[in-house]
Amino acid sequence: EIIPESMESGRMDTLLEKHKIHCPKCKGKLGKVKKFNMMMKVDIGATGDKPSYLRPETCQSIFLDFQRIYKTMRRNLPIGLAQAGKSFRNEIAPREFLFRTREFEQMEIEYFIKEKLSKTALKDLSEFVHFSLTSEDVNNIAYSMMLRDGLAIYHRQVKTLLSAIKLLAIKHRSLPLLALTHGQPATPTTVGKEMAVFYLRLKEQLAGLAELELTAKFSGAAGNWNAHQLVYPKVDWLHFSENFIKSLGLKFNPLTTQIEPHDMLAKVYHNVMRINVIIKDLDQDIWLYISRGIFKQQQKPGEVGSSTMPHKVNPIDFENSEGNVGMANSILGFLADKLPISRLQRDLSDSTVLRNQGVALGYSLLAVKTTLRGLNKLEVNKPQI
Repeated sequence: EIIPESMESGRMDTLLEKHKIHCPKCKGKLGKVKKFNMMMKVDIGATGDKPSYLRPETCQSIFLDFQRIYKTMRRNLPIGLAQAGKSFRNEIAPREFLFRTREFEQMEIEYFIKEKLSKTALKDLSEFVHFSLTSEDVNNIAYSMMLRDGLAIYHRQVKTLLSAIKLLAIKHRSLPLLALTHGQPATPTTVGKEMAVFYLRLKEQLAGLAELELTAKFSGAAGNWNAHQLVYPKVDWLHFSENFIKSLGLKFNPLTTQIEPHDMLAKVYHNVMRINVIIKDLDQDIWLYISRGIFKQQQKPGEVGSSTMPHKVNPIDFENSEGNVGMANSILGFLADKLPISRLQRDLSDSTVLRNQGVALGYSLLAVKTTLRGLNKLEVNKPQI
């Protein structure tokens, strides 16, 4: 059995000559076997004597056309360049017929900042860009900071919703309402008291969310500061990393694998899910109160409440909010279930998942805004009560 992958080039030349193998198309004689590297070689390091290889599919437009792109950007750094699309690679694979084409859906973003640093007071530190770090050291910090900033917006919006619910609770605290349990007439309550229930629930969950501290790591490829310690053994890297993480407003996690375990992210996701569930419960109750005629919705002059039945106003804000909560919580639930799990010291399954935390938070924010918009349209239908 002949296995080309494990054969030296000289042995291949001998076999080609012995069996008189020619080009199957032109029948011409084949030349000497040459090594062909599909990756693109570059020199790295301060002395330029260390080779590295760029992925051809994602470096073509970014790196090969860098000078052209740089000129069109008016020679202004830092710049970020992105490339996305399908890539195809022909491979010799005897185990799956002789040739096969592998298809890739690839996306890559590169930020060029080193040259920018060379023109600042940090020029002597330009060689330390990404020093001793794996991508996760950068990404886990970035994702936590983005989530923190997004949560600040979400927090403010939920507080605004709380104020609207509190106003309804106070305004209608004495307005009687027949309670329904199991969908059947029960005992009296008040409209205000039922709104106050949602106010207290949301307030407590929002307070819990505000107390959570997002964590981050900065300890290199396996979480042991190996490269850091090898190059600068006299530096207290544990202390350095802790101070750096804290300076960014995050809590330092000193014990990790290559990735931060995301336990705190999961805790945040679950907290947001609980808030969303309370909002969904409010949406459904308001929907039912509108259906019973307890509440009616204000209709703006010239506004049509239904495309085919203009005599009614559909409670679309609460329905849209409910749908947004469903989308948000399905994503948040998966994130919380998936992210804390990574094989051994790391696998890459978290990478494609974590990119969607902004989507989940966006749907959550939409849910809050649409519920708030719906509440601002409500009027108590006193004759019905």
